[in-house]
Amino acid sequence: MNFDLAIPSQLTRALGPDLLLMAGAMVLMLWAAWRPDSDKHQRAVGAASLALIAVTMGALFWYASRGFSSTNGVIAVDNFRWAADLIFLLGAFGAIALGMEYNARERILPAESHVLVLFATSGMMVLAAARDLMIVFLGIELMSVAVYVLAGMNRRSPKSAEGSLKYFLLGAFATGFLLYGIALIYGATGTTNLWDISRKVAEWTFPARPMMAVGTGLLLVGFGFKVAAAPFHMWAPDVYEGAPTPITAFMATAVKAAAFTTFVRVWMEALPGMGGAWFAPVWWLAAVAMFVGNAVALSQRNLKRLLAYSSIAHSGYLLVAVAAGSLAGSSAFLFYLVAYTLASFGAFAVVITVARTGDTNGELSDYEGLWHVRPGLAIAMAVFMLSLMGFPVFGGVGFFGKWYLLMAAIEAPRSLVTLAVVLVLTSVMSAGYYVNVVRLMFMKPRPEGAAEIEPSGALTRGVVFTAAIAVLALGLVPSRLIAWSRASLPRAPQAQVTTTVAPK
Repeated sequence: MNFDLAIPSQLTRALGPDLLLMAGAMVLMLWAAWRPDSDKHQRAVGAASLALIAVTMGALFWYASRGFSSTNGVIAVDNFRWAADLIFLLGAFGAIALGMEYNARERILPAESHVLVLFATSGMMVLAAARDLMIVFLGIELMSVAVYVLAGMNRRSPKSAEGSLKYFLLGAFATGFLLYGIALIYGATGTTNLWDISRKVAEWTFPARPMMAVGTGLLLVGFGFKVAAAPFHMWAPDVYEGAPTPITAFMATAVKAAAFTTFVRVWMEALPGMGGAWFAPVWWLAAVAMFVGNAVALSQRNLKRLLAYSSIAHSGYLLVAVAAGSLAGSSAFLFYLVAYTLASFGAFAVVITVARTGDTNGELSDYEGLWHVRPGLAIAMAVFMLSLMGFPVFGGVGFFGKWYLLMAAIEAPRSLVTLAVVLVLTSVMSAGYYVNVVRLMFMKPRPEGAAEIEPSGALTRGVVFTAAIAVLALGLVPSRLIAWSRASLPRAPQAQVTTTVAPK
């Protein structure tokens, strides 16, 4: 079926999974606020939230199986949207599952924390569907406002309050750049629709529209902040360290995935003919993010901060796919996004398991000799670390992810061989801290008097080992994920498919 988005009823049907999640979240918000805060209540709301996510996934699979499409309009109905939505929903499911037991341990009793994850996820789904810059802005705000609150949910932690305030202030500042960029692009083209912008750009040459170039640059700054790419990463380490760890995992995976999904759609569908304006800035943004993230991570002694800088480096890797500006780059982007999401979420789940009340036991030294007391946990963490590094055996999904990024860079219409070399060299640099975590767990004895690792709950164990099994399975048999990523690409306007980058 082809939805005619000019008809309100068909536009509503095209937004079916998104509206289902939003409506359910509103009902759950009323229920969460109706009763006093308690551990029992937050667990009940968390369980209902997990059920709502499962129902939304069912609706998502139904839409994807029917092969729906749409006319040009404010939203997209394509496989790229469904693939991105699935990543967001999996991230939300994991964050709530971890949060139900984490909140009980840390005495974070407001049940609204789970509902805010749902609202943030609904904003992400709007972002994945957006084919208009104003819808992009609405989706970013819906996602960001919920995450600002989630970052400060632990009211007993000064670090949580500090991180939330920094995130809010810098996020509002970055949103200003994004909105001003949208205004300038509208002024230059007379439209905010992505396909219409692409057609307008095809009608004139870049030097004749400096306003368009400035607007594109401001969009790049706004997206650079949202994906935490250096030098727009200042907020990430403090926010990741201060936020409750399930929310840190959610931010490092689903929130980053949402920002990157929008980044790729805007660049592929609206700005393929502006390659001469954005190619060099994206190239340098990718190179700087890869180098800064890996270099600073080497000096970190707190595992949450280490993973924060690791996430900055992975933003650089994903920007390589954006710089490629091709369908192969988009395919590599989706493959790598799945690999990164699984490994990073699993690593944060291990951090939750090892930590004690108050989020202590976060230093690298606390992981010494983990193999001797919790061998299953040590093996799972090793799988995640090796996958993030791109090791070709146990972390095979990460290896194939970087391999496809490299192929996309080398085969791009505008060769990215130098950037591919930077990717390889910085990946080698990352071994210095990923392998160090594995070394501490397996080759160091457990210190005398080290705090005993408390037994984790069933939900936390389930997230850890499900993520580990998925990383191993996809690494050993990546063909299904490859086929899925190739079938889930953003659809550029037909007239512009051949003009991915500007002529030299």
